[in-house]
Amino acid sequence: MQVLWNPPERGAWDARHRSAAGALQQHWSYGAALQSGTTRCLRAVVTHDGAPVALAQFMSRRVGLVVEVALCTRGPVWLAPLDAAGRSSAVRAIRQSFPVRRPRVVLCSPDEPASETAGSAGRYRVMTGYSTVLIDLTRPLDQLRADLTGNWRNRLASAERSALKVQRGGTKPAQYGWLLEREAAQRDRKTYRGLPLAFVAAYQAACPDPAAALLHLRADLGRDAQAGMLFLVHGDAATYHVGWSSEEGRRLGAHNLLLWHAIGALRERGLRRLDLGGVDTERGAGIARFKIGTGGAVVTLAGTYW
Repeated sequence: MQVLWNPPERGAWDARHRSAAGALQQHWSYGAALQSGTTRCLRAVVTHDGAPVALAQFMSRRVGLVVEVALCTRGPVWLAPLDAAGRSSAVRAIRQSFPVRRPRVVLCSPDEPASETAGSAGRYRVMTGYSTVLIDLTRPLDQLRADLTGNWRNRLASAERSALKVQRGGTKPAQYGWLLEREAAQRDRKTYRGLPLAFVAAYQAACPDPAAALLHLRADLGRDAQAGMLFLVHGDAATYHVGWSSEEGRRLGAHNLLLWHAIGALRERGLRRLDLGGVDTERGAGIARFKIGTGGAVVTLAGTYW
């Protein structure tokens, strides 16, 4: 295995990431958006016999001015079928060639179930994996609707009969800023954390086509917004990023209506997968039930390995 660090040209990276329907965290623009004075983005392309077999994007920062900690979230992205030994060799080559002086801690959180990782991601697991829901957008729309649980489908049908109107929102920061403001208020009220709110504009600016980098939808009742959703597009996949609903929006099932419209809009773009993000049945049971009710595949990832 050979490792090329920090390839200068992103076109090949984007094409390979797209072919593998890689996760948002392995998209070139994700790393570019989070890079700052204290955080570095390091990218690796692994080849075997001259052919690319993996991509790995790390976000790295020095902790306490002593130890460099680097994390490859939902990666490496596998570009070719490798058995456990082959994947282990690729990860080992990345670790051994990592272009940061010691002391350092190099962590990988594979985008695959623990049953498939079989220890190839590293020596020790230091954190359990989180669960997410993945929707296969290549399936026909009527099959996707049939996949919905009965209660979810009923809520959708009720929302479709309501006075709610779904609007395709603009893609300029000033046009989706209202939704980020409500997200900030939600975080304060519910005391949870997420990526910085400025991340969306930074991610969009780092994409070759900023207007195509996101999908922004809102549900209106008259002239008033009752709910909104924002999705980030990365290659042939998209990830749910932000959602908000008023009390009236929740009563009317606005989020069911918005997500269903988003599925249709993303399919029209030719995307293959929608990642609904983490599900936590203990601390966020209601949100978890909503995501699982779409009928998508519930996947528990392997965790973080050292």
